[in-house]
Amino acid sequence: MSKLFEQLQPILEKENAYSMAMALFSWDNATQAPKGAINNTANAMGILSMESYNLMINDHVKELLNQLATPAEQELLTFNEKAIVKECKKSLDDLEKIPPEEYQAFVTLITQANPIWEKAKNTNDYSYFKDTLDQVLMYSKKFANYCKKEGQSEYDYHLNENEEGFTTSMCDEFFQKLKESLIPLMRQVHAKKDQIRVDFMSRSFDIQKQHELCDMLADHIGFDRNYGITGETEHPFTLSLHNKDVRFTNHFHENMFISAIFSAIHEGGHALYEMGVSDDISLSPVGGGATTAMHESQSRLYENNLARSKEFWIPLWDKVVALFPDQLSDVTLDEFILAINKSEPSLIRTEADELTYAFHVMVRYELERMLFNGDVTVDTLPQKWNDLYEEYLGVRPENDTTGVLQDMHWTSGFGYFPSYAIGSAISAQIMHSMKKILPVDELLTKGDLAPIREYLKEHVHQYGRTKTSEEMLLEMTGEKFNPQYFIDYLTEKYTRLFL
Repeated sequence: MSKLFEQLQPILEKENAYSMAMALFSWDNATQAPKGAINNTANAMGILSMESYNLMINDHVKELLNQLATPAEQELLTFNEKAIVKECKKSLDDLEKIPPEEYQAFVTLITQANPIWEKAKNTNDYSYFKDTLDQVLMYSKKFANYCKKEGQSEYDYHLNENEEGFTTSMCDEFFQKLKESLIPLMRQVHAKKDQIRVDFMSRSFDIQKQHELCDMLADHIGFDRNYGITGETEHPFTLSLHNKDVRFTNHFHENMFISAIFSAIHEGGHALYEMGVSDDISLSPVGGGATTAMHESQSRLYENNLARSKEFWIPLWDKVVALFPDQLSDVTLDEFILAINKSEPSLIRTEADELTYAFHVMVRYELERMLFNGDVTVDTLPQKWNDLYEEYLGVRPENDTTGVLQDMHWTSGFGYFPSYAIGSAISAQIMHSMKKILPVDELLTKGDLAPIREYLKEHVHQYGRTKTSEEMLLEMTGEKFNPQYFIDYLTEKYTRLFL
């Protein structure tokens, strides 16, 4: 046992307490706090963030971490302790470069930003959010310049913060590969879209019964209500205080019940990741997901690779029909499966099918790059958004609510969106490997998802951030990140279903 690490431990425990308090504020602010409370809450969050900043960014902690990083001290540390020191040192190296007053101002800003965005979206008023977005962009650029490595671009810094090792050149190569492989397939599949029955998808589905259905689905995939709760927000999200307190939200639309179904399963996948983190590290700086892409791989795996298969719904279909007899009694399971996998150009990312989804992400990736390069401003952003949607997907938003305002992510920063597409590709690679070990289709048909959940916990979830995505992929699949599995998966699936 390292005596120096023992000195660090109470500091980390206190910092974690601050983080938990701010997370609770964030949850309350998003789910049930009165709208008028936001400014006072934001000020409190700013103060707590400064307490956390001052606790970690000082000469004493810096010296402790520098000593703990020496070879002699490293020999005294466990695997988890080494990971904690590495994570803390990285955070300190970045944070100490940011002026504390700017850090506090930014935390206050992003706390205020979400309700501003929500009001702008609900009133279709981009001008209400524009100045806030401009400030978030300004701080993001400033922080990148403070922290980025020599030769690294501002946007590459943010990409790397979300997915370590990824650069714009790698993303460009990845998206180009998807374009070349998937656009011809999309055209073939979209030509068949009018042959698929979807009339029942827009029938009136009672909201309370939708809640019951989504609770049933969360339970089915393994969401443990002893350690988790759910809520309702404009944009679904998952928040974890630690592995014994994981929360996610959903949204509900009377004439679009599929939206709530797949949001519940998607966010449930995120939640299972956080619940699966080892007790040994859950309350530590490495207690969350490895990277945003790895996190998205878990949510997308449950949402798409599992829950859009016929096998997943075989043990559930009768229960779903029993909840909605008036809406679904004339619908067969096969018709339902075709409907939930139908591919066609659309405006809303979160409602997009698997085949077109990556192109929604591509639009956002390109816009983020343009914002950082100065090729687009917050004033011209809506127009460029609409132009790219028309170019890539053949549809054009009629308003900003279904266009530039549809996502909440830019209320807190940039560089996250590519993780969705990368995560989808990782999920296909993991599924390919898992099917060599487990009879996945048979387990789904029986309604027994425990072995799948345990496989993912064993190979991904338990490690938190102690291992990189690349390390886990290599150990689990024998390969580094390989998007070909994603292309092969989509090609096989959509050819089988529709061609």
